[in-house]
Amino acid sequence: MHIMESAPGAKTVINGKEVDYFCGCGYFGFQGHREIIQAACQATCKYGLGSATSRQGYGNNPALLEAEKNAASFFGTDEALYYVSGYLGNSILLQGLSDDYDIIFIDRESHYSVFDGTAVAKKPVVSFNHRDADDLKIKLQKHLGPSQKPLVISDGVFAVSGQIAPIPDYLQVLEPYESFIICVDDAHATGVIGKKGHGCFEYHGISDVRLFSSGTLSKALGGYGGIIAGDAALKNKLLTKSKMTFSSSPPPIPAAAASALALDILRKHPELRKQLWENVAFAKNGLRKLGFSIDDTPVPIICLSSNEVNLEKLPQELLTRNIVTSRWYAGSASYSSVPRDGAIRIAIFATHSKEQLERLIDEIKTLV
Repeated sequence: MHIMESAPGAKTVINGKEVDYFCGCGYFGFQGHREIIQAACQATCKYGLGSATSRQGYGNNPALLEAEKNAASFFGTDEALYYVSGYLGNSILLQGLSDDYDIIFIDRESHYSVFDGTAVAKKPVVSFNHRDADDLKIKLQKHLGPSQKPLVISDGVFAVSGQIAPIPDYLQVLEPYESFIICVDDAHATGVIGKKGHGCFEYHGISDVRLFSSGTLSKALGGYGGIIAGDAALKNKLLTKSKMTFSSSPPPIPAAAASALALDILRKHPELRKQLWENVAFAKNGLRKLGFSIDDTPVPIICLSSNEVNLEKLPQELLTRNIVTSRWYAGSASYSSVPRDGAIRIAIFATHSKEQLERLIDEIKTLV
């Protein structure tokens, strides 16, 4: 068992030893950010650990409202809905928008939370091949009846492969239909891709009233809880029609306070995202020179498949050199978007030094 004994960051203490850490999702190192931790502590001392009631009661504490205000400022929207866990975002969207669609079409490699969201929606569900707009077109033609409205749902950025959903291709396929909805789980895109960090829609340069995304504050933002940004009408619809927003307590107060400050810091300091992109480009270019097939996107996830490396040997050998990466297995016990024979996932942070990135590349070069 590996025990993390410090905040996750570029340098992390695991089992009593400091290592170069290339795992997880702390893309800006906010989980150990001193000011963000202090904000969480101060809010806890003032307001307690949690509201102990739902938002329908007296659960609208100042930390929660500040998180929603800062999220709206970050995304440039009128409102934002902050809820207890990013995992619930797809369920909240699919319940809240239930009057606006008839059949759900889901990328078969979507995250578990997306599939769980379709289960609570209680609507027919059809899967289509991973990132395959042509297969989506076939499934729409086969399963969608006259006057029925489709909802297409997918990860925005896939957690292990790092692939970005081809939303423009889906829009082209959906163009003949009068009414449709596209929802994406932007957990790994929030704060990370798009000029302002708004996620995969901004990355693709598209905007439409029929596009909806849910994000999490527990990864790049270093806090906790889920966020859906939009106008007041959307927020009201989700609050009234989704059981998960009005029947459970909001996020704990320290998480809300941490998330609120993290959103404000990232909005005011776009250079953090620029540094992340520079580190991603440096790492991907370096591995590409070693012969690896690496995509050229700003997504801070690098996926090495079994036809490129020995999935058993490489992470073990890197660990002996105090470099930690993630090994993912294929099959039912694995995770979404893992390649058929498994993969090694390397996460790049804005806080990784050039020396750390060079050492990672050099050590992999000696091992493959």
